[in-house]
Amino acid sequence: MNKTQLVDNIATEAGVSKVDANRMLDAFIKTVTQQLQSGDSIVLVGFGTFVVRERAAREGRNPQTGESIPIKASKIPAFKAGKKLKDAVQ
Repeated sequence: MNKTQLVDNIATEAGVSKVDANRMLDAFIKTVTQQLQSGDSIVLVGFGTFVVRERAAREGRNPQTGESIPIKASKIPAFKAGKKLKDAVQ
């Protein structure tokens, strides 16, 4: 499903226009992004949790040359599915 299809589905489920559904989805994405940038997590009980995880620095390998290269520590966004979502997918 792409964004257009998701907006169509949200509009149908919520009984709103596609324009309003697109604004809601954009607002949700913007809010999640801002909260993760500030180091906060977002918990949607039953659905899941958006968090920022830290990756430690490590050594990698260049697949073409086999040369060892350093990979810097980084922060990555992550999503952990909640119980209801896990149960619904099984």
